[in-house]
Amino acid sequence: MPLNDILTLHPLSFVIAAMLVGLLMGSFLNVVVWRLPKMLDREWREEAREVLGLPGETPLPTFNLMLPHSQYPHCGHRIRAWENIPLLSYLFLRGRCSNCTAAISKRYPLTELACGLLSAFIAWHFGFGWQACMTLLLSWGLLAMSLIDAEHQLLPDMLVLPLIWLGLIVNSFALFVPLHDALWGAVAGYLALWSVFWLFKLITGKEGMGHGDFKLLAMFGAWGGWQILPLTILLSSMVGAVVGVILLRLRNAKTSTPIPFGPFLAIAGWIALLWGGQITGFYWQFVGLK
Repeated sequence: MPLNDILTLHPLSFVIAAMLVGLLMGSFLNVVVWRLPKMLDREWREEAREVLGLPGETPLPTFNLMLPHSQYPHCGHRIRAWENIPLLSYLFLRGRCSNCTAAISKRYPLTELACGLLSAFIAWHFGFGWQACMTLLLSWGLLAMSLIDAEHQLLPDMLVLPLIWLGLIVNSFALFVPLHDALWGAVAGYLALWSVFWLFKLITGKEGMGHGDFKLLAMFGAWGGWQILPLTILLSSMVGAVVGVILLRLRNAKTSTPIPFGPFLAIAGWIALLWGGQITGFYWQFVGLK
């Protein structure tokens, strides 16, 4: 029996397969989250030197998503194949480097676990088909962007922009919404936060959010159409405000302390893409009953 038929006729097999792929992807996302900001920092420094006419630095060793090979940050010990098995390696090593016994950050196994569970849920929610496959790609990208933004307050264009185009491409086949809705969703998503940004800056003289947030909302518009944008903005603002206040209290920080908005926007947009119609319908039904 062809693999497509097996995954279609046996939903559990697709869920398990998606979870295994998600665990592997989670391991790769750990590399992306760690290396991509450093790659961009190198690139920006080199571009700045060229613009300012400064002499170039001594050529640095190759550093990208593939090279150098993964190694422990504490001692530089190269990670062997068996030490790179998602989740299991962390358990076998008891959360410590096999060479220097330094503690390994819990972020790595948690990212792998989150990616695996997220992938399994998407497979269960959609079943085998193009919607599930495309949503997996979107979710993996959102997870990477959220972790990078949480740590570096950065939403890299090389992650956001390809997903905007991918959303428009898949909706040219009306996979989630008609192309017309997707196109205007991308436009409206960008302009919505762009307008808020400039209004806030004109009033306060400060920048309230990064430009990456505009593009991230545009990306959700490209995937789910303009219809999901109000719910995305509402949910992200509510969750962001609550979590922001909690974090400021825990850190004893000032209200001017920047808090990345990307993770809240990513979670809200993902929810709106999967359940936006049901949530909106329930709201109007509730209002009608009142």
